[in-house]
Order: sequence, then C-alpha cells, then structure tokens
Amino acid sequence: MKKFKKAYLLSLLLLILTLVSCQNKQEAKVETREVTDQAGTKVEIPKNVEKIADLWHANNQVVLLLGGADKLVATTNPIKKNPWFAKVYPRIKDVAAPFNGKDLQVEELMKLNPDVVLTSNDAELKAVKDAGLKGVKVTFKDFNGLRETIKITADVIGGEAPKKAEEYIKYLDENINYISEKMKNVKQDKKVKVLHIVSGENLLKVDGTKTIINEWIELAGAENVVKKEGNQLELTMEEIVKLDPDVIIIGSNNANEAVKKLKEDKVWATLKAVKSGKVYANPMGTFPWDRYSAEEALQILWAAQKFNPEVFKDLNMVEKTRDFYKRFLSYDLSEEDAKRILNAENPAK
Repeated sequence: MKKFKKAYLLSLLLLILTLVSCQNKQEAKVETREVTDQAGTKVEIPKNVEKIADLWHANNQVVLLLGGADKLVATTNPIKKNPWFAKVYPRIKDVAAPFNGKDLQVEELMKLNPDVVLTSNDAELKAVKDAGLKGVKVTFKDFNGLRETIKITADVIGGEAPKKAEEYIKYLDENINYISEKMKNVKQDKKVKVLHIVSGENLLKVDGTKTIINEWIELAGAENVVKKEGNQLELTMEEIVKLDPDVIIIGSNNANEAVKKLKEDKVWATLKAVKSGKVYANPMGTFPWDRYSAEEALQILWAAQKFNPEVFKDLNMVEKTRDFYKRFLSYDLSEEDAKRILNAENPAK
C-alpha cells in the first residue's frame, strides 16, 4: 500500500512538473518587439498586439484612423460620448472607460489585461508601469509631434497601420503644400488677424503662440492676434477689444451657441470680426478639428478658406471631408453629415 502511495505521489509530482514546464515553454514562446515612445523611452511589447487601452482622448481617433479600433479594450468617457465617433464606430459605446471622473482606476484597467496602454499623462504612465503593464507615451503640441504620434501609434498597432500612417502623413503634407503654393503669389499688405477662443464655455479663454492652434493659423496664411505663449490663456474683455481681430473662431463645446451670444453682446459687437460676420464655430468630427486632432489635415484647409475665401473659392470642403472619412476612417459620410461636421453640429437624430 505504501509503495502504491509513493508511486502515486511520484506520478503526481511528475505531472505537476510537466505542466509547469509546458507553461514556461509557452510563456517563453511569446515573441516581443520594441517601440520607442514620445519621451524616447524604449518599451518592449508583444509582437502581435491584440488589446490596446488608449487613455488619451485625442489618440483614440488616431487608433481609429490607423485601423486599430477593433483592438481597443479601454477608452475615455469623452470619446464614448462623442456623437460622431459613435456614428463612425458604434462599438466604442461598449468599450470600457476605466475612470472615476478624471481619475484612472488601475484595478479596473488591469482586469481588461491590455497588451499596451497608450497615454499622454505622466502620472497615468507611472501608475500603469507600476501595475506591471506596458505603457507607451503619446502626445503632441505641434504638427511634427502629430506626425510622430501617428508613427508611434501605428508601430504599436502593427500590421497595415504603419502603411496607413505614411499615407496620412503624405496627405497632411500635401494639404500644407497646397495652401503654401496658393498663398505664394497672393499680395498681403496685412495678414488676416485671428482670435481663437478655446470653447463656448468661456469666451475670455484663448490660445496663444507655441501651440498647434497658432501653427495652423499661420499655415493657413493668417496671424494669431494673441502674442502670449500657451494654450487656454485667460484675457480680459478690454484686452480682446484692443486686439480687435478680423476673424474669430470658437472651438470645442457650445461653439454655435457662443457665436450667437457673441453677436448679441454690445461689447463684442464693436469688434471688426463681429461687424463683418466673420465669427465661426470650428468644425467637430470624431474629435474637434482644431486641437490635438488627426483631422488637423482638414482644419488647415477649412481655416485657409475662411481667412482668404477668394484665394480658396474653388475648395470644396464638403467633398474634402467626405473623401477624408472614406479614405482614412473607412466610413461613407453623406453630404448632409459632412455639412453638419463643418458647422460643428451633432449627427441628425
């Protein structure tokens, strides 16, 4: 009987060792590769990335553009609530958003077991890495940064994404060159002066120099009236009156309501832009075009036409928008929907 027990225990031990050995071999077979993120950090990730958590609102649009949206296992609440993103990619409503307000819930993120976590936030990146997950930083503040982020995100996604990234960057550069060529022979005694208001929620909060806002204003052939450096600067009404812009653009939330409010206000009504009717709500698609958006490639065209309508009178922004959505988002946008995006309106119900 004792011999039987010993033999049984020995067999059981051998079985356990065999299973452990097999498991170790399987784990050892997981192939990896290396990507370099926006901070210059080299990160080892699985060769075949299947599950991506994207914790930066804007970069979810980049993942969508590069054909990697089906790999998303985590996103953010603003993206889940974005009506155009949901229209183009309905599954986003079912993707988890592991946040409590603005705070990342690391335990919830770990349950999703992503292969890679993309984020622009250093505190989130540290929390992700401390939890043993693979964190890759993606962020940009100018067009060069946009190009780099597109490439890094494509590298993470793998497959056909790098090829799609090259196509997008070529398209972006072609649009920039198109504007430059058109404006080359235009005599400008004085460039159009533009004021960019962050959103309709606070009409005194504006964008200054050394920002992507300033860059597309200049690429589109105009001049930013705000000479202070940085995003979301708070000015006084007196300062804005003194700047007296030729064009006013209002971005993000409640832009159309803000345009109406601005036109009805006695002080704002004294400005050249308001008097001439050159106050515009910035287009909003799967992300606001004006800020940290892959749709910046359309923003510069739209802005150039608004700033110099006679020079770009043959530019059909409805067709440009429809072509972009078909080409890069694999979505057939109707003419009516394109107009709604250009007018900063939500999809029709």
